Parts: sequence; C-alpha cells; structure tokens
Amino acid sequence: MSELLTSPHVTMQVLDRFGIRARKRYGQNFLIDASVIDRAVLASGIGKEDTVLEIGPGIGTMTQILSLAAGKVVAVEIDEGLKEVLAYTLDACENVTILWQDILKTDLQAVKRDYAGGRKMKVVANLPYYITTPILLALLKEKDCFESITVMVQKEVAQRMCACQDDKEYGALSLAVRYYSEPEVVANAAPHCFIPRPSVDSTVLCLHVRENPPVEADEQHLFAVIRAAFNQRRKTVANALAHGMPGVARQDVEEALVSMELPSDIRGEKLSLSQFAALSEKLRTRSGE
Repeated sequence: MSELLTSPHVTMQVLDRFGIRARKRYGQNFLIDASVIDRAVLASGIGKEDTVLEIGPGIGTMTQILSLAAGKVVAVEIDEGLKEVLAYTLDACENVTILWQDILKTDLQAVKRDYAGGRKMKVVANLPYYITTPILLALLKEKDCFESITVMVQKEVAQRMCACQDDKEYGALSLAVRYYSEPEVVANAAPHCFIPRPSVDSTVLCLHVRENPPVEADEQHLFAVIRAAFNQRRKTVANALAHGMPGVARQDVEEALVSMELPSDIRGEKLSLSQFAALSEKLRTRSGE
C-alpha cells in the first residue's frame, strides 16, 4: 500500500474495505492526524540505527511512519482480527515485525535480545486507554530495555503522570514515572484527530528513561510505602501505612516523620519522592529488613 493512513479518506477506505469497526474491548481509536505522529516521532529521536517497539498498531497508521524513520519496528498487537488489514497496509514496510500477543505477557528482554541485538529500544505507541497504567508500569519496570517511551495517553492520565507534589493529581503513578524517567509533554490531540472520535482529549508524552533512579532506596519497599500512602488518600501517612503495611506501627511512622522535620499528621500528597525514599529507608531500618 503506497498511501499513508494519516489521510482520513484513506483510513475510511481501508476500514470499509475490511469491514473494520473499532473494538471497545481493546480501546481502539484510529489516529489520523499526521502532525501529532510527526511530533511524537521527532520527540523520540528515532534514527535508522534504532529498533522501535510499538504497542497496539491498530490498522498500521503510526507503524507506516515509524517504518520510514527507524531501522526496525516491532509491533505488538493483541487483536488477531487485524492480521489481514495489517498485511495490506504494511505490505511495503519490510522492516516491520508483528508479534500477535498481549504486551503484558510479552517477554521484553527477549524482544530486546532477538530483535534489537541486545541494544536498548525506543517505544512509540498510541496506548489503549483502558489499560494505559498497567502497560506503562510494565515498561518502566523493564527500564533497561528502553532509551525512551513516547506514548499517547488520555489527557487526565498525562496530568497524573506529570503531577508534582501538592497537585491534586499527584499520586503513586506520578512518583513511579519520576522514579524511572523524566516526563516531557510533546503534543495534545483533540478528539477529531481520531476515528472514531473518543470522548476525551489526548496527550503525547515522552518519558526519558533514567539510567539510575534519582533517590537511594530499596525499590520494592519504597513502592510498598508509596502505594500504602495513596491507597487511603484521606488518611495521614502514619494511619495509611499502619493500615496498609503489615508490621508497621503508626507510632514508628510518626517518629520517623518527626525525625525528618515533618508533621506527624502529614498526608501523602505533601511528600516528595526524596522524602518518601527517606521515610521508606527509616522504616525498613527499624523493621530490620
């Protein structure tokens, strides 16, 4: 196929030709705005030396552009009902490999080894909105596989990801993103940039993956503390951790906070990542872990 799917007319022709309707089950909305894709590709810094991982290629709109920019594209797609249309739209894209599987069950280390020669990859994807957070966290936890993660997400999720201390959207996701990466807003996309039109606005973010975390702490214990603190946002950190972490006493949390020159009744949204790291280490030391 020689024409690009960033043309709404071409996209509609392809959808009609194959009788495709967006499947809500997979959160499918087909991107048709070339400028949004171009800005995402530019921000990701893709070159011919790069292997790109795309998640949810849909009918191949972004895949076509990635194929032109990258050395190799590995697209992971769960919907095998798209096999025929992708064979058609990507017939000229010889550097694209499609893995028909669930990204949450994909061995990312194996993809890095088998398709990128062990080099770090770059992610560029229009993520399905119903499962954005689990996918992002799975990618970030395999951070040594990636140089950057450039994704389109629901605008509200982007705000949570980029939120800072004291923002109303600030929470466990904000802290995880900051721990593993440095987020940058690349572009916004209104509903008219998609077929069919979603009911929400979208944002493209580029997460520049850190070589090393910005704080020193036991990672597993740190995120256990963060999750417990935000699982019950209305409670003080001391009460939330006492209820959410076995073996942690409220008095121990309050004493640790006071030793950090913080109020004993402080809530989670008032703590920075570095303060959570310090609190986590104090509690871990007390418990003898």
